[in-house]
Amino acid sequence: MTKRASVVSICHGGGPLPVLGDPEHAALTKSMSTRVPKILKLGTSEAPRAIVLVTAHWSESQPTISNASFHSLYYDYRGFPAESYELKYRAPGSSEVAEEVSNVLKGAGFQPQMDEIRGWDHGVFIPMLLINPKGDIPIVQLSVLRSASPKDHFEMGKALAQLRDSGVAIIGSGSPTLHNLSAMFSGQLREENFRRKILEWSDRLTKTISIKEMEERGKALAGFRSWVGSKEAHPVGGGVEHFLTLVVCAGAGGDGDAGAFGDDLMGLKQFMYYWT
Repeated sequence: MTKRASVVSICHGGGPLPVLGDPEHAALTKSMSTRVPKILKLGTSEAPRAIVLVTAHWSESQPTISNASFHSLYYDYRGFPAESYELKYRAPGSSEVAEEVSNVLKGAGFQPQMDEIRGWDHGVFIPMLLINPKGDIPIVQLSVLRSASPKDHFEMGKALAQLRDSGVAIIGSGSPTLHNLSAMFSGQLREENFRRKILEWSDRLTKTISIKEMEERGKALAGFRSWVGSKEAHPVGGGVEHFLTLVVCAGAGGDGDAGAFGDDLMGLKQFMYYWT
């Protein structure tokens, strides 16, 4: 009997830094190398047959699915060392699993599109180099939606949950606690009032993700823009897609408890959440 596959919402860090030995990313790198593989049961008889990876770095009007048997890498970052543009990750894709993803999304009222051309962006290959360096599990890359609707993303997750019982794991790859590049580069992260708001936001987010009843969890997440710290954590017009990958996972998690752990990054905790 196939064991139900896990759902994990990860923080994939800044560009390629997690795989370049950046000291600021040490805790994050360790979690992706050790904790996440255990959650996914990699290297065991219960390892997933495939991974659907929802990336914050791909937004489309409808859910768009990578469906080639092999995808090149899309180095969608600038200003990093030359080695950053020579990284390789050779895990296969899967047109069959892509079709399964399309079918469950159609059943939920979406109009999914297939894409054989687009490479895997750094929201895919950077964390996967750490999570599963062997590259022996097929990956299907999935976009978020330009609408930025938490309700729509939660419904996407609920649809994807149907694949878990057949051994397909779900990963949401973004930066759900905080993705505010302006604050990161301006020094605002060190300001007391800003930090207070982020800590309040993070605490409320973790409590919301911990709601056992899936539908209640979804209703609570739909109102995230009213929370203290929302605009500081994910500015309107830039950054919210990094939160929406978590919303997809919160829908895919179904009823029950979520696990959580935080890693220090630039002086604040970046949280990852999971359902097994």
